[in-house]
Amino acid sequence: MDSPLDDPNGPGRATSTGSAELESPADVAGGSNLTLVDAAGEVLTSPARGDIEQRLRDRTYFWLDLHQPEASDIEMLGEIFGFHPLALEDSAAFDQRPKIDPYDDFAFIVVYGASGDADGLVEVHCFSAEHYLVTVRHDDCPAFVELQRRYMKRPDTLSDESMLVYHVVDGLVDSFFPSLSDMDERIDTLQAEIFSNPREEQLQEIFSMKQRLVGVRRVIAPQRDMFAQLVGNVVQIPGISDETTRYFRDVYDHLIRLSEMIDSYRDLLTGVIDVYLSTVANRRDQIMKQLTVLASVILPITFITGFFGQNFGFMVRHVGSPTAFVLGTVLQVLTVIGILSFFKRRRWL
Repeated sequence: MDSPLDDPNGPGRATSTGSAELESPADVAGGSNLTLVDAAGEVLTSPARGDIEQRLRDRTYFWLDLHQPEASDIEMLGEIFGFHPLALEDSAAFDQRPKIDPYDDFAFIVVYGASGDADGLVEVHCFSAEHYLVTVRHDDCPAFVELQRRYMKRPDTLSDESMLVYHVVDGLVDSFFPSLSDMDERIDTLQAEIFSNPREEQLQEIFSMKQRLVGVRRVIAPQRDMFAQLVGNVVQIPGISDETTRYFRDVYDHLIRLSEMIDSYRDLLTGVIDVYLSTVANRRDQIMKQLTVLASVILPITFITGFFGQNFGFMVRHVGSPTAFVLGTVLQVLTVIGILSFFKRRRWL
């Protein structure tokens, strides 16, 4: 039996509103700011308003992803879906704390994932109901590209409608692990580099990594508490079955692991800063030690030459023979040897 991917006209092919076929999932993610994935595995980029309303009337499950929305797009969502004005207001204002706000027939969810931009975060606003999932975001979301690829290859996964919310949230949460793993490897590399050659650029990178961890922890901690409430049935998402709610325990477990990893990496970075400061201080002490030894050697020589170089009449009349010159030179050499021997016995060298 052939799979859907073997059929060139099967549901694995993605079509747009102009009936032009998409050749790859990358076209789905970057071709438009609006993407629709329905239960049949069809992917529409820039779907018409009638396409969305038709699926609402048919009560067939679909996922609508809105990337970089404008004010008119938020108004359109309110007109089509009838979202509460407070939910629309929250969706238009980004940089929010992770939360779940249940309404009569849908829930508004704010959840974060990892991205490759400057702050390393992507904020996603979700409207989850029994027959649809609407996601709104400003940043690129690699987790969504992979998730849309999965649904294009296996459209049957949308048959369990309530699992889509879990897959979206789980993909966003799991997207933190690769970036944190890369940070762990970079911390080990920084430690080795600092021991061999500490530089100011390394310290700047360490502080940048700490600031990034603080930003990630700022969203992971409340997100963990949010899913603790969901797992504990303190809050509920309309249309989510009890079986799907059990899967959110896995998301909650991942968030606990992320919190522990972030705290651990913050401690490691603090330790790396201490290593950097200690290494720089040790190098400074070594330089000061070398300068001190050099000054200690030169000081008695300077004293001897300065003393015998005084223009007293006695010295001018009696210190003028080759023997006196040789004795003065030998005295300076013996003084240097004596000082170095003293330093060596005290283990200062």
